[in-house]
Amino acid sequence: MTVRVGVFGLLGSGNLGNDGSLEAVLGFLRAEHPQAKVSAFCGGADAVQARYGIPAMRLNWYSGEYRHASGLRSIAAKAFGKVIDVFRTAWWVRRQNVVIVPGMGVLEATLPLRPWGFPYALFLLSLCGRIGRTKVALVSVGADRIRVPATRFLVRHATRLAAYRSFRDELSRSAMADMGVRVTDDRVYPDLAFALPTPAADEDPRAVGVGVMAYYGGNDDRARGEEIYRAYVDAMTEFVRYLVGQERPVRLFIGDRIDREVVDEIVETVRSPLISAAVPGTLGELMRSMAEVGTVVGTRYHNVLCALKVGKPTIAIGYARKNDVLMADMGLAEFCQEARAVDVPRLIVQFEELQRRAPELKAELAARNEACGQQLKDQFALLSRTLIPAEVS
Repeated sequence: MTVRVGVFGLLGSGNLGNDGSLEAVLGFLRAEHPQAKVSAFCGGADAVQARYGIPAMRLNWYSGEYRHASGLRSIAAKAFGKVIDVFRTAWWVRRQNVVIVPGMGVLEATLPLRPWGFPYALFLLSLCGRIGRTKVALVSVGADRIRVPATRFLVRHATRLAAYRSFRDELSRSAMADMGVRVTDDRVYPDLAFALPTPAADEDPRAVGVGVMAYYGGNDDRARGEEIYRAYVDAMTEFVRYLVGQERPVRLFIGDRIDREVVDEIVETVRSPLISAAVPGTLGELMRSMAEVGTVVGTRYHNVLCALKVGKPTIAIGYARKNDVLMADMGLAEFCQEARAVDVPRLIVQFEELQRRAPELKAELAARNEACGQQLKDQFALLSRTLIPAEVS
């Protein structure tokens, strides 16, 4: 019997963190199950197929699924697409022995999210898996409490129907318990990105990496989105100007292609030869660029995670509790701020303290990274034993 493994999610859509989680799972499958036939049901099918060499099918029949519907034609196309997607999802799921949802914040709504977008797609996946007896595994996924009733309903039932669940932190596990999911037997493992190889690079200790984000707040902030964005960008620009004034080289990072607008604005506003921008295509490329700087100030969750993974003393400008939890787990709880209200004078004080304590923090990060890597090896071994059928020639 040929083992068929599907991977599912908003993969290949421009988010480096999502694709990094996919890369970690593909690395595991290629090392431990080299004969398995892997395919993807994902947001950016063409990109996944071209980059990773696996067959991929588009997650939604309607190509404009994640654009705002304006006019009766687009509304009707979206509605029709939801019906078609039931049959497309069922057909794809039936062809798999197991479907892995690799990490990502698939059970949270910390950024603007419509219930009939990805939460609906995830619900369909789990429902089709349960009906068709295909095991669905939510592996090291992120979750948070969801207040929108329709989104909460879809996420809760998608989680309940999964055959296997693990969470990337205790916050996620507790959030699902609070939403009515029995998590007694579910385990907490680190984010899958900790399973990726750690790159080596020559470090410039004076260089600072600054990860920025096109941040407009969360689901509850839609009316104030532009105001939140403007305040965040202005604060990050002021901090970059401070770093340049200290004659420190600054490397700007992104975590999603939509973040490029923030990079362009900062470069244009500050106008200094000390500023450069890294536009990586993969999480591995992002980590290699981060390995070249001495310290990092990051916003997107996987910008922060990558910095910690390569052992950089880091400040998190977080937009959700998951950023704070990650920093606490890695021993850096005191180096956090909120993206919706960045306090630049305090950020400068935090940065100077980070510089002073850099040697001790690097040693602590090295030990915690080793522990995270071992925990993920244990999880992959568990997946092999319990979910992936033995291959029969």
